[in-house]
Amino acid sequence: MDYKSVVERLFERHRSVQTAGFSADAYKPGLEQMVSYAKSLGNPQDAFRSIHVAGTNGKGTVCSMLAAALASSGLRTGLYTSPHLIDFRERIKIVGPDGVEMIPENAVCDFMERYDRAGLSFFEVTTGMAFRWFADRGVDVAVIETGLGGRLDSTNIITPLISIITSIGLDHCSLLGNTRAEIAAEKAGIFKPGVPALVWGRDSETQPVFEAIASRTGSPLYFAEDFDLPAPPADACLGGTEALDWRVALSALAILGQSGYSLETVADYKLATGLRGRWEQLCDDPTVICDIGHNPQALAANFARLEAPRPLIVVYGAMADKDVDSIAPLMPTDAEYILVQPRTPRAMSLKDLALKLKRLNFTEQQSVAEGVREALLRARELPGPIIYIGGSTFVVSEAISYFESL
Repeated sequence: MDYKSVVERLFERHRSVQTAGFSADAYKPGLEQMVSYAKSLGNPQDAFRSIHVAGTNGKGTVCSMLAAALASSGLRTGLYTSPHLIDFRERIKIVGPDGVEMIPENAVCDFMERYDRAGLSFFEVTTGMAFRWFADRGVDVAVIETGLGGRLDSTNIITPLISIITSIGLDHCSLLGNTRAEIAAEKAGIFKPGVPALVWGRDSETQPVFEAIASRTGSPLYFAEDFDLPAPPADACLGGTEALDWRVALSALAILGQSGYSLETVADYKLATGLRGRWEQLCDDPTVICDIGHNPQALAANFARLEAPRPLIVVYGAMADKDVDSIAPLMPTDAEYILVQPRTPRAMSLKDLALKLKRLNFTEQQSVAEGVREALLRARELPGPIIYIGGSTFVVSEAISYFESL
């Protein structure tokens, strides 16, 4: 089978959270099945050093910053993140001094032919694929992002050099807990005996949780706010939550005693690692920005970053399980909105989305591509507008595909 057919079969045979939501056959919490699967693969996760990253927001950015730093210091660095936006292979990369290599198409096909097993979740299969390829390619270290939570996440079979938690917000509450303290406990499930643990900072709700779990596991606990760190290069544009992500990534490197990396490369982490959809500029005239942030914490930072004395057009869509009622008060009232419904059964209908955002000035477009097109046409009538595209990974993915088709 060719690569396209293999990936289609992967999605059909192993339902993913990205497409099916947190259904019983797509989300399978627990490690027993992953431990057994890894054993059948030869326990590849034991063949390389690793860094483990969990968190509500920023974990993909922190992973990419760390990979960029390690690669700039001369290390061949595996990078496992999710979700992908255009190509499945975006999830599994090696970042080295000479650039980025996504897992080759033939490696995906070979793995599925040899190691596919019925009954696994999509994330279990892809995690096994990443670990096996990193081991086969002899990476020096791999930066591993959790899929959801931490304690029961498929990636939590590694014993890393350091465990990192980037932030704690109220997201996926039905699965992780209804308070930040409960969610923190799930995320801190990646702490390992004797392994340093780093969290972004202190607050009264989560600090006692982290301290109790670190004490129980014997993990030296660090807070990123305590480190004296170099500022980003003067020309770096790290807005929103990226400034916090910068602090977390550099704190982790300090704990590991890692030196010799390039601050410029860390600041330019998206170019260094090929990460997409994180405050990505898709067009210069007009200025078009897309970002996959979808919960209140991430969107509040993004909307604050958009404040400027110029017209703003927002192309916005959401998944049906998202707390748009909490997001709506954060959305700028002086912007012009084009509401869209991405192509996935998980999408919130335009009718429901419009009802939740009824206080805003909006029009509706069933297609993301048509929504983007209408925004571009409208922008030509305005002096110096900004178009922001977001609310969902699916909206951003379709928008990127639209621009690449032009």
